[in-house]
Amino acid sequence: MVTQTDTKNKIKDYIIKSTLADTKNISDNTLIFETGLLDSMGLLFLIEFLKEEFNVEVTDEELLPANFESVNSIIKFIEGKF
Repeated sequence: MVTQTDTKNKIKDYIIKSTLADTKNISDNTLIFETGLLDSMGLLFLIEFLKEEFNVEVTDEELLPANFESVNSIIKFIEGKF
């Protein structure tokens, strides 16, 4: 069974590997887009990662900043899908 910690680590690792920004201070509450870790193209790739890794489909209506602004908000979004 995949734990919330496993999921957080996978998402955080994905973001770290996908950004050119300084990743030393990424926390679960770091604002991913406001800090420049990912941009709009990064969001598209993140959504594809969520689909492949966690079998999570994201609808147009769910493309809200609140769902993707931090690792914690992504976890909450994923948990709400199940």
